Amino acid sequence: MNDQRLRLDLTALADEVTSVDLRDRTLRTSRRLGIQRAVATSAAALVLIAAATGTALAIRPNQSPNPLPADTPSVTASPSPTRSPSPTPSTSTSEVPGAPPSGGSSADTSAGQFGKLFYGPAEVTGAETSNLRSWRPGSNPVRLLALPEIAFKGNVGVSSDGQRVAWVDNSNDLFVSDADGSDKHLLRSDVDPYCITAVWSPDGRQLLFRELKATGGSGRFGVLDTRSAEKTVRWWSSEPAACHALWSADGQTIAMNTDTGVTLYGTDGTKRRVLPGFSPDGWRTNDVVSLSPDGSRIALLRHKAVGDAGDVARDLRVNVVLDTRSGKQVTLPLGGRTVRQVYFQSDGSTVVRVQAGSGYAVLLVDEDGKKVSETAEPASLKDMQILAAVG
Repeated sequence: MNDQRLRLDLTALADEVTSVDLRDRTLRTSRRLGIQRAVATSAAALVLIAAATGTALAIRPNQSPNPLPADTPSVTASPSPTRSPSPTPSTSTSEVPGAPPSGGSSADTSAGQFGKLFYGPAEVTGAETSNLRSWRPGSNPVRLLALPEIAFKGNVGVSSDGQRVAWVDNSNDLFVSDADGSDKHLLRSDVDPYCITAVWSPDGRQLLFRELKATGGSGRFGVLDTRSAEKTVRWWSSEPAACHALWSADGQTIAMNTDTGVTLYGTDGTKRRVLPGFSPDGWRTNDVVSLSPDGSRIALLRHKAVGDAGDVARDLRVNVVLDTRSGKQVTLPLGGRTVRQVYFQSDGSTVVRVQAGSGYAVLLVDEDGKKVSETAEPASLKDMQILAAVG
């Protein structure tokens, strides 16, 4: 009796425990299914809302943006991991060699760009030869051919494409070679090494020079065709009392220093006009440096009339840019700094060298007089001067 009673009690207890366990499992499973259904229902609702919104936008009149193409990548609504934003690539010239000083602007190639600049020693050093150098902002200076000091002092000329160099040596011989010194050959003897520099025509074919008379002194002006087999010369019919010629990029104008100022000539030596504003007892200039492509502006060193006319050797410093018709000064965006040199480029832009701390910087200025960019010169060019801006 007692054994039978014990068996019945144990059976009842087992049934109760199993019932509780199954109920708990059922409740937990029910919760998981409920959560999954809730998530699925919410997602479906979001899809329906998005579809309805898209339909409403599609049929709404006067919509702003056009619908995206069908192959446009979709953007998911799920949150992405937090991370630092990727840096935006910079176009500032401060990220290339020869970076501009603080405040320099980046280049705007639509308004012009730096060509190649050619440099020679700024002062007479006493060395027999020195090397021509070239530099394009954003790259490193390049060492080129060695030239006699007389060439740097008075007459070296670089062609408009930067490929060839012409100069007169101590024997008054006119030479031409490639910029690296190769393909050197004699063009003509008895050439004035000081009064007229080796001035290239814009097409890089002709050279303006002045001959030396057998009896001494300067003689005729001539334009030599460097590519003709006979190296033919077209002689000017006049002999202007002038030196230090510049040839405009449009090929129409040659500017030269006269006794006190500047005169503009045609390419045949015909006198055109005198630059206003110069007189024996007022403003004077001994050195012209650069002429704009159309001959309308000129960069030069201007000073008050004091003492003699100065050394016959050219001086490539610049302190003013003038309009060649009115004689009025052209304003440059110097930012309060001192201008040292100015060169017009064939695209109408201007390279302006300014004092920047203990060194120099070059500015690129567009035709409207607005600064486009600025780059600091390498320290290795500190004791040199710009001889030409080409390309």
